[in-house]
Amino acid sequence: MGLRTRRLGTRGNSKYHYYGLRIKASSPLLRLMEDQQHLAMRQQPFSQKQRMKPIQKMEGMSNGVGGAQQSSSGLSDISSQVQQYQQFLDASRTLPEFGDIDLQGKPLPDGITLANIKAFQLLYREHCEAIVDVVVNLQFTLVETLWKTFWRFNQAQHTDSTIDDEAEKRLPKDCLVLLSKYEPLLKWCRDCDHQLYQGLVETLIPDVLRPIPSALTQAIRNFAKSLESWLTSAMMNIPEEMVRIKVGAASAFAQTLRRYTSLNHLAQAARAVLQNTAQINQMLSDLNRVDFTNVQEQASWVCRCADRVVQRLEQDFKLTLQQQSSLEQWAVWLDGVVSQVLKPYQGNPGFSKAAKLFLLKWSFYSSMVIRDLTLRSAASFGSFHLIRLLYDEYMYYLIEHRVAQARGETPIAVMGEFANAGSSSHPMDQDKDEEEEEDDESDEDMTQELPLHSNDSSNVLGSDSLEPPSKLARTDDQGIFVQVAPNT
Repeated sequence: MGLRTRRLGTRGNSKYHYYGLRIKASSPLLRLMEDQQHLAMRQQPFSQKQRMKPIQKMEGMSNGVGGAQQSSSGLSDISSQVQQYQQFLDASRTLPEFGDIDLQGKPLPDGITLANIKAFQLLYREHCEAIVDVVVNLQFTLVETLWKTFWRFNQAQHTDSTIDDEAEKRLPKDCLVLLSKYEPLLKWCRDCDHQLYQGLVETLIPDVLRPIPSALTQAIRNFAKSLESWLTSAMMNIPEEMVRIKVGAASAFAQTLRRYTSLNHLAQAARAVLQNTAQINQMLSDLNRVDFTNVQEQASWVCRCADRVVQRLEQDFKLTLQQQSSLEQWAVWLDGVVSQVLKPYQGNPGFSKAAKLFLLKWSFYSSMVIRDLTLRSAASFGSFHLIRLLYDEYMYYLIEHRVAQARGETPIAVMGEFANAGSSSHPMDQDKDEEEEEDDESDEDMTQELPLHSNDSSNVLGSDSLEPPSKLARTDDQGIFVQVAPNT
C-alpha cells in the first residue's frame, strides 16, 4: 500500500522508471486503502486542508484541484497522472457501431449526393473515436480542439477555398453546412451522440458508489462545466438546427456527469456513517421514536399508499439498519424496492409514468420522516439527512436507468429530452411531444394509483398495493375545493 513510482539507479543517473504500479482491482486491499484515505480527509481540519493544497498538487492528489498544472481556462489537467487514475476508469469499453442514416424518403438538399452523406458518416465516426481516445487518457481540453477541427472553426477567417485539409477534401465545408440542416442527418447525429456520451459516462464513472479520488472528481466536474461553451464556440458558423441538436446532447452529458459525481460524493460521506456502530445505534433509537402512524396518515392523503406497504418498508429499513449493512447492501435493498414496485408495469406503455410517480412518492414520504426527526431534535438528524439525500439521489439513478431500459434507449437519451429548454420548439420534437400527450391521456387513470401487485410472496414489499386506505375519502363530498375560472 502506498507504492509509487520507483527509480532504478542513483539519483541523477537513473535510467529506468516503473510507472503505473498499483494494487490489483480485485484485491481487498484496494477498498481498505480507499476507505483509509477517505477517513483521513474527513478527519482533517478545514484549515489544514487549505495549507496542504500546495503539497498535494505536487503529488497529483489535491482535494478538489487536479495535479500538475492548470490550463488557462481553469480546467484541471490530470492527464500526466493518467496511470495513477487508470484503475478508477473503465477503459475497456468500445464505441458501439452507429446505425445507418434513415433518409425517411426525404429528398437530398441541393448540391448534396449520397457520397457526401457517406463521407459525413465516416468523418463523424472517426471524430467520435478520437473523442473517446482523449477522454480515456484524461486529456479533456483536447475535446474542444477536436470539435473545432471537425466543424472547421478555423475556416471562419478564410474566404478562399484553397485550404489544404484532408477533411475539406473528403467533405467540403459548404456540404457540411448543407448537411447540418438535413433532418434525417440531424436525428442520426443525436442518436450517435447519445451512444457516445453514454459510453463516456460509463468509462469515467463505471460505478457510482465506488470511491473516486478528489482530483479526478474535480477534473470531471470542470470538464462537464466547460462542455457547452466549448461546443457552442466551435460551432459558431454551423446552422442553428445542428447546434441545437449537438448542444442538447452535450448538456445531457454534462448534467449526468455532475449528478453522478455528486452521487459518488454523497456515497463516500454516507459510507463513513454506515460504518460507525455508535451512529447506527443512535439512528435506530431516534427512528423508533418517530410517530410513523401520524406520518403514514399524512403521507397517505397525498401518496395514497396502503398502510401495510409502508409498514413493510419501515420494518425492512429498520432491519437493514440494525444489521449494520454496508453501502453496497443498502444499494441492493433499494434496487429490490424499485424492482418490486415496477414489476407489474413491465412491458406496459405506462411504465415511465409509474416509475416517475413512485419517485415522487418515495421523496415525499421520506421528507415526512425527516420532518418528524427534525421536530424531535433527534441527535442523529445529520446522519439521517445525509442518508436521505443519498437514497433519494440513488433512487433517481435507478429509476433513470429502468425507464431507459424500458424504452430501449440510453439514460443520456432519456435525460436529453429535457436537457435543452428550447429543444421542445424544434420541429423534430413535435412528434415526441404528441406521444407524450397521448401517454398523459392513456395513463391518466393509472397515474392516480400505483399498486404494488405481485404473486411472489418473498418479494421485498409483499403483495400489498398503494391503494389509499379505506378510512380516507377519495372525493370532495363537502365541496371544499371549488374550481375557479382562470380570469378570476
